[in-house]
Amino acid sequence: MGKILGLRVQNYGPLKDIKMGHTHADKNSKPLDDLVAIIGPSGTGKSSFADVFDFISDCLNSNIETACDSNNRGGYSQLVSQGASCDMQFEICYRENNNSQPITYELTIGPDNINRPCVISERLRQSVDNREYVLTFLSLVDGKGFAYIGNEGGQDDETGNAVGEKIEIELSDTKKLGIVTLGEFKQYERINKFLRFLKSCFLCYFSPASARQVQTTAPAPYLNRIGSNLNNVAQYMYRENPKKFAEVLSEIQDKIPNITRIAPKEMPNKQIVLEFYQKGFEKPFYSNRMSDGTLKLFAYYMLMNENNPRQLVFIEEPENGLYHQYLSDLAIDLANSVGTGFSKQIFVTTHSPFFVNALRPDQIWVLEKDKTGFSVIKNATDYDFVKEMVEEGAYLGDLWNSKFFG
Repeated sequence: MGKILGLRVQNYGPLKDIKMGHTHADKNSKPLDDLVAIIGPSGTGKSSFADVFDFISDCLNSNIETACDSNNRGGYSQLVSQGASCDMQFEICYRENNNSQPITYELTIGPDNINRPCVISERLRQSVDNREYVLTFLSLVDGKGFAYIGNEGGQDDETGNAVGEKIEIELSDTKKLGIVTLGEFKQYERINKFLRFLKSCFLCYFSPASARQVQTTAPAPYLNRIGSNLNNVAQYMYRENPKKFAEVLSEIQDKIPNITRIAPKEMPNKQIVLEFYQKGFEKPFYSNRMSDGTLKLFAYYMLMNENNPRQLVFIEEPENGLYHQYLSDLAIDLANSVGTGFSKQIFVTTHSPFFVNALRPDQIWVLEKDKTGFSVIKNATDYDFVKEMVEEGAYLGDLWNSKFFG
């Protein structure tokens, strides 16, 4: 379990310095909601914001230099903010559950002495019983430092006093994150939990064209990033959890009334297809003949109904290819699927006022460009009169569309 309470990004492309929610330096700010929507005009940094999650995921699964070069990022020199006088920095404040104290992860990435990107520093620290002081339980600078064993303890940032068992650390490769190396050891319990939380992050770039590709029989519990295994996921849920599959079908029928039945079908050559039965037609249509919108809706509702949901999900522009009247319902259903606890958190970027209409002001974060050309971010509640107008019955997306804010 776990969710992000707040984050800060510095010197990552157009995101020279943005902060959202509750962070170590701003403990009085309200934590991020379980559903977080990022809006703003084109070119204000929404894709860069989404790429922060993708970049950290790549760092976890490979190394810093590979992550900087992947996905057309162009390497560290192209990735760091133009004119930046310091390195890229990331801060993630997260909480495991209601009974745990917030943990802050700080990561600095910069060039080494021959200009190769590497980990400059990493730190994990945890608040103690809601008091003012915190205990650092992982600190690495250029791969050297310390970590504390177990689920509690650390070094007091103010006094230097230590509690618990401290282990001196020296890593051989500063291109790899220390949390990846140490998080594989069970004795570093908090590092292990945080690593598992970050690794649960799923970035959804669903592509209907990919979902139409030939898929062989291979039941899968989770959608992949582009949805090229959609038929396999449907096959898995249809077999393992038919009740949940029926709920997905019911949701689809509410949005697309002419759909009467969806079922995976295994062909004689072991390929798997989806059969879509529609009113007025005796024979089914296969998934490769269905519209982009139908496939996207089906994929999103499969994602919302995972048996063991991934904790952190990021969806970019779900409105693409969807009829506008579906979007408010989709926003409501996404919010309902995460609930109010720690089982799941969803981040969404969107251009759609119809999607925004279904959300609260505190769930909406607005990216804009300042006079220097870099991105700034504000919560919708920070704009004059927006919260009051919504309380009086105005729709948030309509206010945004009418340029009352953003």
